[in-house]
Amino acid sequence: MKKLALIALLALASLTAQANSGGAELEPANTNIRSKASLINGAKYFMTYCSGCHSLQYQRYNRTGKDLGLTDEEVKQSLIFTGANVTDLMQTAMTPEQGEKFFGKAPPDLTVVAKARGVDWLYNYLLGFYADPSRPIGWNNKVFPNASMPHVLWRLEGIKVAEFETHTDDHGIETRELTHFKKIREGVMSEEEYKRTVRDIVNFLDYVGEPAQLIRTRLAPWVLLFLVVFTFLAYLLKREYFKDVH
Repeated sequence: MKKLALIALLALASLTAQANSGGAELEPANTNIRSKASLINGAKYFMTYCSGCHSLQYQRYNRTGKDLGLTDEEVKQSLIFTGANVTDLMQTAMTPEQGEKFFGKAPPDLTVVAKARGVDWLYNYLLGFYADPSRPIGWNNKVFPNASMPHVLWRLEGIKVAEFETHTDDHGIETRELTHFKKIREGVMSEEEYKRTVRDIVNFLDYVGEPAQLIRTRLAPWVLLFLVVFTFLAYLLKREYFKDVH
C-alpha cells in the first residue's frame, strides 16, 4: 500500500508540475537509461555545475560508480569535488541558510526530481532559461516562470533573451506570450551539443531517482526469454497430457 501511495503522489506531482508550466509545449527528452556513456557524461556535468547547490542525499558515490562501471579512483577524480569519501552520500556543501540567503529559497534535493516532475519537464526546464533583468537573479524560465534558480549552464549554452507578443482580449486585458528566443551571446557548445548535454544530465537524474532501473533493464530480456521458453514447454506438456483425452 505504501508503494502504491508513493506512486500516486509522484504521478500527482508530475501532473501539478505540468499545470504549473503554464501550458508550455514540452519537447520530448528522448533519454536512454541503458546508455552508460550518457549516464557518465550526465553525472560529470551534474557534479560540476549542479552539486554546488543541489544534493542527491539518497544516493552514494560508490553506488553510482558501481552502476556506471567506474572505479573508486575514477569516481574520486570525476565526481567528487568536496573532499567526501566514495562511501558518502552525495550531499551539497551549501547549507539551507546559505541557499536562502543567496536565492531566497534553499535549493531542493534532486534525488527524485525526475520521478516527481518527469524527464520531459526537466529537460525543457533546463532548456528554458533566458536573461531577464527584471528578475532579482537576472534569469527567468519559460517552463517555470519566476523560478529562483539561475542559469548555471549559461557558459555552455550562451545567453538568450525572450521575444514576446502582446495580445489584447475583448475586455481590453493584455497578455504577453513568449514566442521565441534570441541568442545574444554564444556559448562554448553548439545548440545540438548543449541539448545532448542537458539530455545526459536529465538521464542521470532519471537513473538516480531509481537506480534499480539498470538492473531491471538488464534482466528484462532474460526474463522474457524464460517466459517464452516456459510457455512453449508448458504447451508441449499440455498437449502430451491431453492427447489421449477424448
